[in-house]
Amino acid sequence: MNNSDRNLNLTIVNESEKKDEVLISIGSIFRYIKKYFLTWVIIAVIIFVGTFGFATFKTILQKPSLVALVSFTYSGIEKGLDPSGRKFDVNSLKNPSVIQMALDQMGFTVDELTAIRESITVEGIIPEDAIDRITAYKNVYENANTGNLSAAQAMLDVTYYPTTYKVYFDYGNTSFSRKDAVQVFNTILECYQDYFYDTYGYNESLGNSVNAIDIDSYDYSEAIDVIQSSLTSLRKYVKQISNEDSTRFRSAVTGYTFDDLYDAIGTVKNIDLDKISSYITVNNVTKDKEASIAYYDFRISSLTRQQTALQEQLATITQSIKDYEKDSIYIFGNGTESTNTEATQASEQYDRMLRQKLSTSEELAETKQSINYYKERKSSLEKSNTASEKKSERVQADINSVYEKTKTLVEQVTLTADDYYENVTFKNAYNILVPAISTPVQTVKNIIGNAKLPLVLFEGLLIFIYMIIVLVNAIKESTKKNIPVTVSTPAVSDEPAKEKTADEESEEKSTEEKDK
Repeated sequence: MNNSDRNLNLTIVNESEKKDEVLISIGSIFRYIKKYFLTWVIIAVIIFVGTFGFATFKTILQKPSLVALVSFTYSGIEKGLDPSGRKFDVNSLKNPSVIQMALDQMGFTVDELTAIRESITVEGIIPEDAIDRITAYKNVYENANTGNLSAAQAMLDVTYYPTTYKVYFDYGNTSFSRKDAVQVFNTILECYQDYFYDTYGYNESLGNSVNAIDIDSYDYSEAIDVIQSSLTSLRKYVKQISNEDSTRFRSAVTGYTFDDLYDAIGTVKNIDLDKISSYITVNNVTKDKEASIAYYDFRISSLTRQQTALQEQLATITQSIKDYEKDSIYIFGNGTESTNTEATQASEQYDRMLRQKLSTSEELAETKQSINYYKERKSSLEKSNTASEKKSERVQADINSVYEKTKTLVEQVTLTADDYYENVTFKNAYNILVPAISTPVQTVKNIIGNAKLPLVLFEGLLIFIYMIIVLVNAIKESTKKNIPVTVSTPAVSDEPAKEKTADEESEEKSTEEKDK
């Protein structure tokens, strides 16, 4: 077999002109691939290094946003409400007081407060199953036709309120380094937990109002009224928490339950204060008799007006409850009247009116009792002379003692309520699922993310140019040779090769020399 028969050639024929032909040798292609391979590798490495260098510089310069994941799990968040029953505003995560608290803990000034607040954004996460539930109208409707009332109500509820949120901090607008930004961001998320407890937990204003009282600036009877008002408010607050507490919580800090505190407040209010009040009434203890009588007149007049308003309010509520009709839902069956059903559903408005009636009745009873109490005081003071200085000193000492007991009770309620909200009610109400992080691994991920797209584009373009150069050079080399225009492969024959004559061998050698 001739050596020339071992070459595999690819011939591209121009259809318009059969004479013009392009001949590409596969061997030539592989030779040029090998020839320019080292050059291609060097350029590819340069592009790789340059791209990652640029991505690193870009990552450091741009300061990519930090991301954290938080969740809320208290009752009501699924309806978009806060623990107080109002509309929940997730942007409270970046409340200025929260940011300031975090900056103070980190030792930074508040100069960056506005920039930090504007750089924090919150995005709710809606799971796929919720989206499927929202869009599944047909199935719910079919269930409703079977008489399932809850399914009919579910058909109307197509709103979803996120309970998990992504929090972004684009610290590029601040002067923080990435390390400081991560610490500040995580501290803000942690401080929000304290803000959450303070906002929806114990009523701080209640305790502050008691501690802010200057008891010596009041007359004895007025001081009793001020303390009594504070104890009444404190007792109502404790009773409210006690009604919500189904675990009979006992604080590990104070050792008290809310029922214990409720009874203790009642003891001071109904025994200690009443004892001092009766002593003042019997002995006409006062700093200024005329001023005390004027004070009693004012209180009687004010409470009488309040009593009239409460009576009218109670009558209106009672009549509203009597006339109120609960919402009805009609469920149609298969088209016949006999299969149609009607049902009433629970109404929040109706329940709210019942609670309002009960509260108004209690307030009206207390108002009537206070009116009679002030009338007795006034009548007794008008009939007798004022008490001696010794009795006044005794009353003042008793009032100071009760006032200290009141402050102690406020402190005990504060500690117990904080312990309850933190470990029971709001134990898992707010959680930082994934804090922001700053590690070498995360930095490398950011760099790879910035370098990935340009690296693919540049390396792809380099491969394309490399192959074009190889093909062009292979074509040029092949067209310089006078190789037949046809695509040929070695002929395989079963017959044994014939011996060539001397003339044929001479002619073949002559042809090879011409080709060379």
